[in-house]
Amino acid sequence: MTWALKRQIIYLLILTGFVSLFAFMILYPKLHTIPTCTDGKQNGQEEGVDCGTGCATVCPFQADVIKVIWTRSFKVVDGRYNAVAYLQNKNTNDAVYRVHYKFRFADKDNILINFREGDTYVPAGGNFVVFEPAIDTGNTVPVFTTIEFTQQPTWIKISPDVLKELSISTSNITLANEKTSPILSVLLKNNSLFQIPGVKVVAILYDKSGNAINASSTYLDTLDGGAFVPLTFTWPEPIVGDVVAKEVMPMFDIFSVKFN
Repeated sequence: MTWALKRQIIYLLILTGFVSLFAFMILYPKLHTIPTCTDGKQNGQEEGVDCGTGCATVCPFQADVIKVIWTRSFKVVDGRYNAVAYLQNKNTNDAVYRVHYKFRFADKDNILINFREGDTYVPAGGNFVVFEPAIDTGNTVPVFTTIEFTQQPTWIKISPDVLKELSISTSNITLANEKTSPILSVLLKNNSLFQIPGVKVVAILYDKSGNAINASSTYLDTLDGGAFVPLTFTWPEPIVGDVVAKEVMPMFDIFSVKFN
């Protein structure tokens, strides 16, 4: 073998090595992708596709379904009602960013009067409500009110420390003029140091049997950290029945809170 041929072979081997190294650098990441919670595959320690151990998303089979405790419509004025679905989330540390629902309103013969669709967040662990105002029922009284969730919710794990930090409390709940021009007042307090946007507050009135007999709602664009805010709820007509208990439920989308 001549020296010239040996040199050509050496050059060829060097070139082949560079080409192989370059091909390896391109192909290796594609063939050996590190598992992530957004790659559309069940890999790593995941217990489902992009869910379970190591991921923020909870696998559907690991979460309890949202329980409907009761749903009712409450008269505002003739032909117009507010609807409330009182619900329970048994998943202590899991919340839902958005889930679609559908209210259905029917008369005494279960004939559809109207329906209302919307989206709601689901707070972690506990009771919450979905409130739909000003349902037009014409000359018909809604006897049956139902709610259904039209998609499977995506549950997201929330840190217990975050849940403990973010809380809103109520006090000084007082109802006056319930047989003339009802007005309910309440003091709201943000127990955290963080500004909480989009606070929905629903007031529910109960009779001695524990049945909800009316409800109202209000909304705060923001609730500053540590703030005390007085709120009032009003009704255009007298409350039918005797009110013996009052429940005020402040709710907010935990995913919208900015932790500075």
